[in-house]
Amino acid sequence: MRKKKFFFIVFEGVEGTGKSYQINKLFNNLKKKKLDVIKTREPGGSKTAEEIRNLIFSKKSIKFDKLTDFYLMNAARNEHIKKNLLAARKQKKIVICDRFTDSTYAYQVMANKIDNKINSINQKYILKDLKPNMTIILKANFKTIFSRIKKRKNNNKFDRLKNNFYKKAQNAYLSLAKKNKNYLVFDSSENTSELEKKIFNIVLNNIK
Repeated sequence: MRKKKFFFIVFEGVEGTGKSYQINKLFNNLKKKKLDVIKTREPGGSKTAEEIRNLIFSKKSIKFDKLTDFYLMNAARNEHIKKNLLAARKQKKIVICDRFTDSTYAYQVMANKIDNKINSINQKYILKDLKPNMTIILKANFKTIFSRIKKRKNNNKFDRLKNNFYKKAQNAYLSLAKKNKNYLVFDSSENTSELEKKIFNIVLNNIK
């Protein structure tokens, strides 16, 4: 019998790596095990954070300065943590989150050249002691990534970035994974049932 405890799982990766697909598979598989699990996302994840997300993804946002984008992401994260994640921690839920602080680092700091000192100060203030128990990074070859992005019906500004941007961001994720023992990297160029089972079994062993 699993002792009920808060367990925070984050999925990271650039557009087209199949995060949403694997998150849904993991969520449904954990539900079948009768576990108290929720899924959430960033930017967004709470009513107020979703309102900020709408601004981030609005057509007007393409005119925003990159620092404005950075602070909107952090504002959404603050709302998400205060309105959702802290409550989930108190209720000892298993949380699966689509993106978290590593996306800010990969996209805003490494690919968009925001000063990492500014990022570190903001994360320290917003996060306090909250951090993921496990981070799953999905990587894929760029032929697959661009093929998946092209098939999307509703593209946003992050689906229309230059190839070099995605390469910088993916390299940033892989670099983080090398430095952290609770990071797992999977090649999701083919989103197979084998990959789904592998992720599920690893998560199940870690939440016991």
